[in-house]
Amino acid sequence: MTHRLRRTALAVLVAIAAVLALGVGTASAHVSVSSPNAAPGGFGEITFSVPSESDTAKTTSLRVQLPTDPPFAFVSVKPVPGWTSTATTTAINPPLTDDDGNTVTEAVSEVTWTADAGGGLAPGQYQTFSISAGPLPEGADSLSFPALQGYDDGSTVSWIDPTIEGQPEPEHPAPTLSLAAASADSGSGDTITGTSSAAPASSSSDDGNGLAVTALVVGIVGLLAGLLGVGLALGARRRSAASDGSKPARDSVEV
Repeated sequence: MTHRLRRTALAVLVAIAAVLALGVGTASAHVSVSSPNAAPGGFGEITFSVPSESDTAKTTSLRVQLPTDPPFAFVSVKPVPGWTSTATTTAINPPLTDDDGNTVTEAVSEVTWTADAGGGLAPGQYQTFSISAGPLPEGADSLSFPALQGYDDGSTVSWIDPTIEGQPEPEHPAPTLSLAAASADSGSGDTITGTSSAAPASSSSDDGNGLAVTALVVGIVGLLAGLLGVGLALGARRRSAASDGSKPARDSVEV
């Protein structure tokens, strides 16, 4: 293999390492929110997907703030084995009146899930936590659910940063749920921010970035394999010429 070819191969290896390092950062998961049936004015199951991103600690709590302007008049929490849920209520002023004419004076403003002793999400694991809530606000296009993710080493990741259209995604975006208008057929809509239906809010961009990184790495590896193939072919020609006692031909391939 020529000196120039070796230098090119080394440069390609460095590029692969850089791309892989970039890919790891780009594809990191977020706490996200999704719903298969939430629509303005109706009720929906709202699900939070929580990955445990620490390399050394377990996720042991999730604290989610619910909208308060207006608040959800009704919230119920789906049980999760190995976790205990706690709902925090706040007074509604002025009170709301439900469809049956009942006066609602307080609403759930926050839900916290805490892992049972010795439990939690180990590194590389994830869990989903769901509530059923409504009525969802009529005039809103999306709902934000700031969340705090607690680890057993005492650290907390605050998923509270707003995502602003036209600007780069923040490092710790608050889970955001888009509200689709109810369809004439089903009376409900799919409600995932910036994605197709029934997918976490940030998964589409993460998956797309991951696929792009994978394709780039595959292309670079293919290029490197081609360069190595050329080098091996040139080396074989020289060895063959040397064994024949003839002068090797001048290499005409340059990379």
